[in-house]
Amino acid sequence: MSADLPLDHVHVEPSEPTDGPAPAVVVLHGRGADEEDLLPVAQHLPDELHVLSLRAPDRLMGGYTWYELDTSAGGLHQSQPHADEYRRSLDLVSETIDAAIEAYDLDADRIGLLGFSQGCITSLGLLLEAPDRFAWVVGLHGYLAESHADLEPDGIEGKPVFLGAGASDQIIPAERVERAANRLKELGADVRYDVYQAPHGIGQQELQELVAFVEEQY
Repeated sequence: MSADLPLDHVHVEPSEPTDGPAPAVVVLHGRGADEEDLLPVAQHLPDELHVLSLRAPDRLMGGYTWYELDTSAGGLHQSQPHADEYRRSLDLVSETIDAAIEAYDLDADRIGLLGFSQGCITSLGLLLEAPDRFAWVVGLHGYLAESHADLEPDGIEGKPVFLGAGASDQIIPAERVERAANRLKELGADVRYDVYQAPHGIGQQELQELVAFVEEQY
């Protein structure tokens, strides 16, 4: 049974029981999806992980969204998160993680983030605000919000980060992901970045490589 956390969610216990707190992956879906969307990806991750897949707070197109888009800079390809709604979602995710650590006996020192699209953008924002909170980050088909691009946080040096982009992604072009990868490298993160022959979605090669990345962390 799911605990009462700030955000609705799906919690999947590790398939192998552990004594004491266990590591976890916090999963953040993309715009218009829901907390079930990335579970097929998460099921490929190491068996010792709790999976905490969160639902974004606002309804959209039969699914949910973390925030509305600010397209004042020139349309979808240059869009940025709506500032106030982005801030709210960052805070909600952070509060939910704090509550889940206690509710599900998670190991606070071994929590990873896995986000796609808006979930990737949100994950990268969380990483830059508090890199010490996260053991690793997988960010797929997302960019670094302008509001966070100039942050220079302590604790990000050597942080394992996997970023994936799609060569034919018409929603978030690969160059936006590459800029995020370059910025994180500048800050000292241990970034693995690749472009896949895929649209705005997770293909088989990308899945295999992100799973291998996460397995290396355990």
